[in-house]
Amino acid sequence: MSRKSLYIDTEALSTLALVQAGLISPVTRLMNEAEAKEVDRTQFYKGVPFPFAFILAPKGKRNHTVLKSLQPGEEIDLINEGKKVGTLQVEETFPIDPTQRLCNIYGTSDPSHPGVKNTTSRLGEIAVCGPYHVDYPLIEDNMKRIRQMITKTGAKFVTSMMIAANPLNRAHERMIRQAITDADLLVIFLRKPFTNEGLRYDIRYQALVRFVDNFIPRNKVLILPFENTYIFAGYNELILDAILAKNYGCHQLVVGKNHGGLGLYYDQNRLNSVFDHCKDIEIDIKTVDEYVYCDTCKTLVSTQTCPHGQHHHVHYHSGSIMKLIQSGLIPPPILVRKEVSASILAALFPERFENLQQMHYSLMPGSGLLEQQSEEQFYLKLIELYQTSSLT
Repeated sequence: MSRKSLYIDTEALSTLALVQAGLISPVTRLMNEAEAKEVDRTQFYKGVPFPFAFILAPKGKRNHTVLKSLQPGEEIDLINEGKKVGTLQVEETFPIDPTQRLCNIYGTSDPSHPGVKNTTSRLGEIAVCGPYHVDYPLIEDNMKRIRQMITKTGAKFVTSMMIAANPLNRAHERMIRQAITDADLLVIFLRKPFTNEGLRYDIRYQALVRFVDNFIPRNKVLILPFENTYIFAGYNELILDAILAKNYGCHQLVVGKNHGGLGLYYDQNRLNSVFDHCKDIEIDIKTVDEYVYCDTCKTLVSTQTCPHGQHHHVHYHSGSIMKLIQSGLIPPPILVRKEVSASILAALFPERFENLQQMHYSLMPGSGLLEQQSEEQFYLKLIELYQTSSLT
């Protein structure tokens, strides 16, 4: 008789792998019913802040039927995209309230909330717990790369940032430069969501690599993919980010003032900042002010140090910059570095121009030789023309 199987998506697989690797420690296993209720009630696990229970409750009729039939001691296979990716030994199954779980994660169960909508489509009504093992090389590779970089550089103080860089703009660059002045090594966790919103991960990664390789001292920055699954969503995001960064071996987490989960909230009738809740995580959390371009200072400044009013400030609003790029427009270089813009546009609009070489030869200054030019080189030259000032 063949073994029973549960079908899990890649988001669940990634989260199981993070916990298995000890990266969400002290959570190292799936919680049973008593533990889950206690964590949801207290928002603590083994003395450390943890915002909601860590459970596995996959949706689907086939999964529901299997979960109802499971007995303690049974070993089942975990299947992802038609492939066996692990096993689980059943200790217990128990019912959950999906609506309550959505509130625990996101602070709301409103179906118009994008996180709620995504999680609703994948959250079942029965959870299973027990020892498990999954295969997911990405997590192990991340850990190996951090260890190797620390050994190679002899880094004693490691700081970290978690950014989407959607797209990478000048304010991100300033944050990165500030972070490496105070640390031996900066680990940038580049968010890799399980949705198709914004720029593709590979485009954002290449843009970030272009900046780091050409404009940052060597061996100061390590870029790692960070699959921000559902547990890193909602108003608890900062707590989980801090736990993950600490368990990856980082001593500090640098966050912008607009980071998800940063702010004030009421807890037992006392106004607390999220930092009070993070004090037991044993990682330094450093906030940086919002950066703007001031047309009077003529440079990038912190809103806390610029004496000029908001009407002099250009804000680095990612959504608006994204709209320019998605429309095929080159953002002004005060918003996005020209090398980054060229990299993104060339990837986003491949083979955009018919007879690119002829356009290049007709419009751009050059050596007079007919040289093969890439789309990225074309954008770089075009931006240089935009920046020519004698006729403006």
